[in-house]
Amino acid sequence: MEPSPLQPKNRLASGILDNLARFPHCILLTRVGQFYESYFDQAQEVAHLLNIKLTQRTWNGQRVWMCGFPLMHLDKYLKILVQNHKRFVALCEEFPRSPHLGPKGGFDRRVVRIVTPGTLIDEPFLNPYENNYLLAIVDPESPAQQGPESATDRLGLAWTDVSTGELFTKTIPIGSLRDELARISPREVVLDEGSNKDRSHPVYQATMEEDCFVSFYSPSTDAIQYTPTLVSSIDTGTDDVTAPSEQSGIALSNLENDAITLLTAFMQANLLEHMPRLSLPSRESTKGRMQIDAHTIKALEIREGYSDGGSTGSLISAIKRTVTSSGTRLLVRWLCSPSTSLEEINARQSLVAFFYARPHLRDDLLQSLRELDDASRIVQKFLLGRGQPSDLAAISSTIRIWESIKKQIEFEKIMEKTHRELKPQEWESVEALLHGMYHLESLSERIEGAINAANIRELSTPSDPIPDNDEASDSDSDPKTLLSTSAPVINTNNAFGGYKWQIRRGFSADLDELHNTFEKILERKQLLEQQLQSTYNAPSLSLRSSPGQGMHVHVAKGKRDSSRLTASSHFIPLSTSSSTNTFFYQEWSQLGAQFIETITAIQRAEKAAFEALRDEASARYIPFVIAHSGQLRRNARILDELDVTISYANLAVDMNLVRPHLTDSSIYRVVNGRHPTVELGLLRAGRGFTPNTVTLTPTSSLHVITGPNMAGKSTLLRQTALISVLAQSGSFVPADSAELGVVDRVFSRIGARDDLFRDRSTFMVEMLETNEILRRATPRSLVIMDEVGRGTTVDDGLAIAFAAVHHLVTVNKCRALFATHFHELADMLGCTGHQGQGPFSGVSFFCTDVDETEDGYFAYSHRLQPGVNRNSHGLKVAQLSGMPESAMAVANTALSWLKKRRTSQDSAQVLRALGQSLASPKSIASTS
Repeated sequence: MEPSPLQPKNRLASGILDNLARFPHCILLTRVGQFYESYFDQAQEVAHLLNIKLTQRTWNGQRVWMCGFPLMHLDKYLKILVQNHKRFVALCEEFPRSPHLGPKGGFDRRVVRIVTPGTLIDEPFLNPYENNYLLAIVDPESPAQQGPESATDRLGLAWTDVSTGELFTKTIPIGSLRDELARISPREVVLDEGSNKDRSHPVYQATMEEDCFVSFYSPSTDAIQYTPTLVSSIDTGTDDVTAPSEQSGIALSNLENDAITLLTAFMQANLLEHMPRLSLPSRESTKGRMQIDAHTIKALEIREGYSDGGSTGSLISAIKRTVTSSGTRLLVRWLCSPSTSLEEINARQSLVAFFYARPHLRDDLLQSLRELDDASRIVQKFLLGRGQPSDLAAISSTIRIWESIKKQIEFEKIMEKTHRELKPQEWESVEALLHGMYHLESLSERIEGAINAANIRELSTPSDPIPDNDEASDSDSDPKTLLSTSAPVINTNNAFGGYKWQIRRGFSADLDELHNTFEKILERKQLLEQQLQSTYNAPSLSLRSSPGQGMHVHVAKGKRDSSRLTASSHFIPLSTSSSTNTFFYQEWSQLGAQFIETITAIQRAEKAAFEALRDEASARYIPFVIAHSGQLRRNARILDELDVTISYANLAVDMNLVRPHLTDSSIYRVVNGRHPTVELGLLRAGRGFTPNTVTLTPTSSLHVITGPNMAGKSTLLRQTALISVLAQSGSFVPADSAELGVVDRVFSRIGARDDLFRDRSTFMVEMLETNEILRRATPRSLVIMDEVGRGTTVDDGLAIAFAAVHHLVTVNKCRALFATHFHELADMLGCTGHQGQGPFSGVSFFCTDVDETEDGYFAYSHRLQPGVNRNSHGLKVAQLSGMPESAMAVANTALSWLKKRRTSQDSAQVLRALGQSLASPKSIASTS
């Protein structure tokens, strides 16, 4: 909405109108003293969204809308505006024109940052257990594409978590965009305004299908192009922190450079004064990662439950044992993008095995890990210019804990060498991990030599008076550089006593001089107090300070000690009660003013000292946090991996998991495998899980599974895929034993749902997912498919199911589980016993069943057995649902009649002949 055409003389109103014109796409929140306020027509929208009071005020003789809320509620309302309503919020802060004059000098106001869903920094509502990714996508047709990039079917991706500083880049085929969006799970996607605003554009379509929040932005023609040519990790997609941190000779493509340019331009436009210096990007490559498509990430419920979209029922909720927020973020990344590198997988599993065998060490390390702060996000706060003294204290404490963890592991090795035979091969993995850690004790010592960490933890921000006018505020600091408290702690019962200084004496000559002055004033105060007590015979007299009475003389025994003070002209009575009296005394008031000036000077000196620590403004204290940011981040990343592998070891103990043997073959052999999430749910309900054995080999690469509804077919399919995901992320697996060939891609076609918004029926969605699998699966892939063809007529569905199996066997040649109710499919594939014939000899048949008793009761048997089940027992499910008895009787009669109409033997022979005739392309041509 357009703001009022009002042209007020008031400086505040004029500035608000200017900012509304500069940032028309944003909600403008302007700080006025201890409030954030919104004005003009925009105030009506803000008041409605935040459910706060809407009022009016007079400016230049005109009434304008306004609303506002206290400073302390900013985070609460930012969450509503930015996260819930996806609005951009421009924060306009106030700055003293003359810092030495404070509120009397007036204020200037400017927008210091625009808050968007993808540019959150350290807001309390930022989920500590998830990355908050901002993703930029560039295609060759985009105006941002400057270089002669090759194929037009590829995209450039660049994404970062502003709160941690991680920066990644990648080029992908345009058809893989949905899968990448599901894996990365960005909170905001940036597209070039010039080419991608067309709703028919495939990039825009993909973002809409994955329900991404999209922002459009075009870098200006004079925008600085991203120029680094090297990536910071090996171009294999490895996620192993023991790999070299940098290497030369690997150049970013034009698409990658342009994606980073778009990303950084968008960040600069919104972060403004908080724009960080970017680290070298890490390139992600598909050849080092298991590719899990968008459907499968959701169907396997890796990150979210399938029913309500929350974490309940997800794989993460079942297996999470991490104790740090950053470790949890790494766990999610590993599970959504498992490794395909045998070296990396084995290194992770060796770490898990190391900790699995040492429960006492595991428990000790967990105690230390629980005390860690989120170092990655703290370091990023410093790079964004928002670090606080409490963050410096956290960095120092974290470094001490890192060193303690290293010493704990070293002590364990000494104990093993002393008390039992040391096995060096068991220590290789953990020593390789810790070898990459930097020694940062000197940084911790420098920090501790400069700050009073204990005092910082005790300090809290005091309440400030609310200003009475537009230009009044008690804030005298740039919001970027505020300390954790605006003034030292004061004990009002003993004027200016009980101080909690944040910067240690000795940091600078200025601070030393101010502290000396402060102590001299304290001595003068003490002498004055003693002198007054003696002169006026008033032992209960004390010199105090309070907001209401300022510097005053307090007499605790009024009736006994106040008579001489009342008689003296040097004391002016302020208040009297039944037991106390207070007086104004000029000498104490003047001395108190010196106290205030000295305290304010120390506070400003501490701010300057802190900026020197944070921003390297003083050569004497170089290097500090920013100079060590790369080393701090690397150490934090190593401890994240330690947290995840220890959590995997605890998971293996809790759920009785075994270490899988990974190979480079196409085998999949799991004995008595279990579904980790379903098993946990059953155990909580007091029930047991029925395990099953699955063996896929080159001679039996596809299993057709039949059986009744609710007998566990879908669970079996999902657990088969999840076991590979867990194994390749480095975890042990829920089974008695497992030998697994590395899987390059996992595909699924499970569940029934429609997409009416995009005019797609349930069957159409099913066919689109089937199409993706048949086009993209490779011989190293793992495919799970359930009920393909069930959304149409029996004949059409059976034909589609047969075509899918035929393609998987003859073209894709991948490992696959194919669950179906079309038992006729077994006849078409030439099933005898539990094996296909001829061209389908690599197809095996397994089934689940129902165990019935003579008295009419039944129970589902979830145990897989060879063969084909030709009865789906759908009527039993209908019976369990509570269908009326009369309806059940009709259904049973109809089913009996339909079965009698069939000549099973003849139809089986016909289907077998048809299947054999369709086994080769030549036969297909002649048959048609």
